[in-house]
Amino acid sequence: MVEHLDKTTFFEVINSETKPVIVDFYADWCVPCKMLAPLIEELASERRDVRFCKVNVDHAPEIAADYGVRNIPALVSFRDGQRLNSLFGVCPKDEIMELIS
Repeated sequence: MVEHLDKTTFFEVINSETKPVIVDFYADWCVPCKMLAPLIEELASERRDVRFCKVNVDHAPEIAADYGVRNIPALVSFRDGQRLNSLFGVCPKDEIMELIS
């Protein structure tokens, strides 16, 4: 299951989660974001060792700005509260999983 985060829950999740977190920065109007969404859902159901979350950039633009998200979709990986890597655009499954390695 992919969890939707907002301004209140984002930092709580990023800073408290012990397993890797991949955050999908998206917008409802973004066609590439809609193309990527089923793949993120699939990965979330397959990989219980990774927490998958989404942040709507229209509802939380300050979070997107804090992490340099200027284009969407953007996937950002975190571990122990620290940003690890980023991917922009629609990406294949193996590239997404490389975010946490």
